[in-house]
Amino acid sequence: MSITLQSATPATLDEIVEEVARWQTEGAPVQLHSGDLGWAWRFGAQALAEKVRVWHRDGQLLAAGMMDGEDGLIRMAVAPSVDHDEALAAQLLADLSDPGRGVLPAGGGSVEARFGAAFRKLLHHGGWAADEPWTPLRRDLATPVEDCGLRIEVLDADHVDDRIVQDRVAVGLASFPNSTFTEERWRALAATSAYRRARCLVGYDDAGNAVAATTVWSAGAGRPGLIEPLGAHRDHRGRGHGRAITVAAAGALRQLGSSSATVCTPTSNVAGVAAYVSAGFDRLPDVTDFRRPG
Repeated sequence: MSITLQSATPATLDEIVEEVARWQTEGAPVQLHSGDLGWAWRFGAQALAEKVRVWHRDGQLLAAGMMDGEDGLIRMAVAPSVDHDEALAAQLLADLSDPGRGVLPAGGGSVEARFGAAFRKLLHHGGWAADEPWTPLRRDLATPVEDCGLRIEVLDADHVDDRIVQDRVAVGLASFPNSTFTEERWRALAATSAYRRARCLVGYDDAGNAVAATTVWSAGAGRPGLIEPLGAHRDHRGRGHGRAITVAAAGALRQLGSSSATVCTPTSNVAGVAAYVSAGFDRLPDVTDFRRPG
């Protein structure tokens, strides 16, 4: 059977998110997560669909990729059942190498491929070079998570408090210099199917200030959950709030049934890596994206 490349549509996003969630496997390298798709959904279904590419064979979804950023990066997820499928690997490489396929731009582009043994092997042998290093981190959730020390307010699909939404957005804007988060985008995010297994957490200090926030994404019981994004308010840094909200995120994912909490951050973010480690996360070996040759 031939393997076909297609663009996603708003009508197919629910199916893609659900399938990518099923592909999250404990003990395997972290790949594109349903939560990554969910977070990108804040810009609307059409905007997300335009960034997503999928590969099918005989009606079965085998791989999905999401364009991320302005530098021509596609973040990939591959079904565990086709980890060693050489025909799929060859088709993925052909589609990503040919600018005419409309996946990566001419003269550039890179691939985040943390999973898919046959595909990664072809990328290596095809001269795709190592790009910027990233550090994956993981916390096992088999045992209860300690109290984080902050008062935590939770926003889920069934509990929306306008004041907490305002604080969630304000902390997001104060945590990331280039953030474009708005209440409208939060509400768009919360209305998606991906958010049914997600939570936003806002941490408050003893004075009642919103000092840190995060969004956590379950992929279903017994599967790795994702933290994306997490930040501490710039006016309240240096007081352990980043560590505290990280611990709270792990606890929330455990309540959602996740087997572990995972996150990946640029290796250059030394303070961020240290904060995750201090919150009980294990630092895994650094990984790199693949940059197209030429």
